[in-house]
Amino acid sequence: METLKNKKVVIIGGTSGIGLATAKLATLKGANIIIASSNQQRVDNALQELPNESKGYAVDATNESQLKILFEKIGSFDHLIFTAGEGLILENIADASLETAQKFFNVRYWGAFTAVKYAIPYIRTTGSITLTSGIASERPNKGWTLSASICAAMEGFTRALAMELAPIRVNIVSPGMVKTALWSAMPDIDRQAMYTNVGNALLVKRVGEAADVAKTFIYLMEQDFGTGQTLIVDGGTSLI
Repeated sequence: METLKNKKVVIIGGTSGIGLATAKLATLKGANIIIASSNQQRVDNALQELPNESKGYAVDATNESQLKILFEKIGSFDHLIFTAGEGLILENIADASLETAQKFFNVRYWGAFTAVKYAIPYIRTTGSITLTSGIASERPNKGWTLSASICAAMEGFTRALAMELAPIRVNIVSPGMVKTALWSAMPDIDRQAMYTNVGNALLVKRVGEAADVAKTFIYLMEQDFGTGQTLIVDGGTSLI
C-alpha cells in the first residue's frame, strides 16, 4: 500500500541529518515534501537533493510569527515532523551556565511547542505529528543532565498532545548515537574515536546513520493505530 503517496509532509529541521534523510525516504514513498530550516542556503542545498516539486522555506523555529506565517502559507497538510535542534551540550550541572541551559530549550522544546500550536488548524485528522527526543532520557551519562531533561520533556509533551489532539496521532522518535551534525563541534579525531568506541559497545556493533532513524519516522507516518508512543532506535543502548 502506498500510504504516503501524494501526502503532504512538513519537516522542520529537514535540511540535514535525520530530517533530510526522512525527506528523501518519504519522497521515494510518493510524498510531497516541504522542508524548513533557519538558513536559506541550507534550504537551497537540501532542495537540490530532493525532487523538483519539493518546497523549502527559511524559518527560525524560535520565532513565533515566522512559524505562524509558515503554516498559513502551507495550508492543509498530512504529517508534521520536527527534527530541528542545535548542537548538543555535554557538561556537568556545576559547570553549566543557566542562561545557556535555558537557551537549549528554545529550539528543541519551545520550537516544537510553537510549531505544533500553529500547525494544528491545518493538519488533517487522518494525519500525524512526530517529534524527536533521544536515548539520554532513558540512559543518561555523566554530563548529560541538560540533554536528558529536554528529551524527557519532549516525551511528556508527546503523550499529552496525543490526548489533546486525538484523532491526530502524535508520537516521538528516540534515537541513540547517530552520525549527524549534532556532533560537529567536536574535533574530527575525537568524534571518530567516539563513534568507534560507542559503536563497538553496542549490540549492533556500530553507531546509527541518519537513514536508520528516518525509517522510524516513515513507519510512524504510515501506521495508523499507534499514538502517544516513544519509539526507541538506539542500537541496543538501552539494554547495556
